[in-house]
Amino acid sequence: MTTALPTPVPARAPRLRLVGARPAQPHVGYLVFLPDGVDPVALLSAHGVRPEIHPLTPPEPSPAGDDRIHVDPERRVVQVDGRELDLTYLEFGLLAHLVRHPHMVHSRETLISGIWGYGHIGDGRTVDDHIARLRRKLGPAYRHRIVTVRRVGYKYVPEAR
Repeated sequence: MTTALPTPVPARAPRLRLVGARPAQPHVGYLVFLPDGVDPVALLSAHGVRPEIHPLTPPEPSPAGDDRIHVDPERRVVQVDGRELDLTYLEFGLLAHLVRHPHMVHSRETLISGIWGYGHIGDGRTVDDHIARLRRKLGPAYRHRIVTVRRVGYKYVPEAR
């Protein structure tokens, strides 16, 4: 069993600075430990920082995709230019996940645990094989939407508007 050693309290508390949230940037969180009974708003105000509280809410669920690739999660159907793709269960889950999170890079391990589920035994080549099949089914006009990020994983890049 390990025990945390008490840290000496500095004579003067460090200056605190709150960095404002930018909507276009990903959310960044900080873990701050305060003694019991300390009001964080009062502490920030005492240092001249006006705290801003932004609750982290997930985006509204909506049909995923852009005007050319449409993913309907309720019916588990993907349409490309109006034609329905014949996808397996895992191919649909993989494409729907990528389209739901555009421009976000997903590692192979994250995709395996999220799409295949906990306890899947396999390697990153499983994801690579499914991505290759998805690209073939999307066709030459849309295969470039699934981008390989070397040594990391994959991301979906929708059509620029």
